[in-house]
Amino acid sequence: MSESIVRAQRLRTLFVAAGAAALLAACGGGSSGTAATGGTPSPSPSPAPSPSPAPATVSVRDAWRLADQASFGATEALVADIRTQGRAAWVATQMGLSASHYVSGGGDAIHKNTSNTGFCDQAGNAGANCWRDWYSSQPLLWDFYRNATRNADQLRQRTAYALQQILVVNNLDVEGTYGLRNYHNALLDNAFGNYRQLLRKVTVSPVMGDFLNNANNDKAAPNENYARELLQLFSIGTCELNPDGTLKGGACSATYNNDTVRNYAFALTGWTYPAGGATPYGCWPSGANCQFYGGDMAAVASFHDASARPLLSGMSKAAGSAPASALETVLDSVMQHPNTAPFIAKQLIQHLVTSNPSPAYVQRVAAAFTAGSYSAEGRSFGAGQRGDLAATVAAILLDAEARSESPARGAGKLREPALMFTAVLRALNGSSDGDALGWWWGETLRQHMFRPPSVFNFYPPDYPVPGKPGMVGPQFGIHNANAALERLNFLTYLLYWGGSDPAAGVPGAFGTRIDTTPFEADAADAAKLVDRLSVLATGAALPTGTRGRIVSAVEAFASSNSANWQSERARQAAYLVFATPAFQVQR
Repeated sequence: MSESIVRAQRLRTLFVAAGAAALLAACGGGSSGTAATGGTPSPSPSPAPSPSPAPATVSVRDAWRLADQASFGATEALVADIRTQGRAAWVATQMGLSASHYVSGGGDAIHKNTSNTGFCDQAGNAGANCWRDWYSSQPLLWDFYRNATRNADQLRQRTAYALQQILVVNNLDVEGTYGLRNYHNALLDNAFGNYRQLLRKVTVSPVMGDFLNNANNDKAAPNENYARELLQLFSIGTCELNPDGTLKGGACSATYNNDTVRNYAFALTGWTYPAGGATPYGCWPSGANCQFYGGDMAAVASFHDASARPLLSGMSKAAGSAPASALETVLDSVMQHPNTAPFIAKQLIQHLVTSNPSPAYVQRVAAAFTAGSYSAEGRSFGAGQRGDLAATVAAILLDAEARSESPARGAGKLREPALMFTAVLRALNGSSDGDALGWWWGETLRQHMFRPPSVFNFYPPDYPVPGKPGMVGPQFGIHNANAALERLNFLTYLLYWGGSDPAAGVPGAFGTRIDTTPFEADAADAAKLVDRLSVLATGAALPTGTRGRIVSAVEAFASSNSANWQSERARQAAYLVFATPAFQVQR
């Protein structure tokens, strides 16, 4: 091995070590400028200025940032498409695309099983993959990464991904591949619908009913789990908010108490699993349906509390109401609550754009949620009904704060593992059948898809950035020094280990691979190669010092000392560019 290549490899090692340290620092405070104000509550609402007019043309940087926020990773073709269509037109086009659904895994026979033996012990079902294909979320994970890396409906997939981290269910507590598939397909189908209708779908989902104990919930002793999480996590939150998402009065005033939760729990009684399930022992309690995930839950009047119950927003469940009418009142009460718009708006902003949005940004998006409409660049979004998600998502992505090409110090967010996986794969002409991104890399980086540890997701939305008072960084909830190094090992896996071959036993497996061949055309000019990859990874050229060190490391590979110098240069450049904090922190 030539001395120049050895030096390049040493430089890569040193660069990576420095990059890991810089990543931790960059995630904690961003780059130059003054800090954003999203982390510290203000006592009164901020004004809500209108978004800036759209520029005549879309810059490469702006197109890349929109692609990075609204998809699972920018590609050169996607950036070009946004620049050609314009930002609002591209968003509208994306919203019009049909959903790429989850399709893999077994059917509903597991909950129609009446045998005295386990489903996977029966003749014809036995095999090493029975539990995986019929009970686990692994088939959904395959579909998730296949759709994320290859399919056209990127904004719908990305929005549903944000919603699944708010309206959480998990495979740790719910077993039934077909039911989980139904649940997540509903999120895809309603990603640009109305949040009220989505909440209704979630509430009557037997998967959610099983996960948070509202299935077969009896008036005699109602379980409060779903009622509590509906209020705390899915709609209003725990503290009274201004329209801009800041705390009223600068301190937390509770939005509800235990009596409120209990009243909602009574109002939500009277739902059972859909018909069709069976067990060798019959169903419990008497009059309820057996566990089954094939459709919406069914109402059982005899289980439902018939008393009048006070709810929020000045509403009450009427005495003698049926389960279905009580549910509509419950949904009306949370949707009309002034907290819901800023509470949900801020979380969606955090998942799509930035962890610390300014209060003014939150207020503008909350206003779109409330009005159910939003207009930008000659395009209108939404059907004019409170809770419209098309209007909300458009307001998030097309707002002046999202589109600023010079984001403030506190802007952006740590790229969570799943989004790092997909962004690198898409940028480098790769794709994945998802197998390696679950049990190996997902477990290593603490984000095994569809297996969040609790209803609070993989990380809470208010997780504080270490050493940065007043700032939150949700993704820091699963990040540490070891994770920073493992991110670099993921790049090594793709670029130097060759990714993964198709795994035996995975239907339609094609492995996890990237292809740097298209970049080898620029290998003769190391600076041009590095700049091309930098724009693809970050939307812009890297800072001069970082760029110079990477170019030097790439130039060490030449025809005089390496037979595969073009490939070596492409892989070296890709490794070092995607290892930089400028990529690892989405800005």
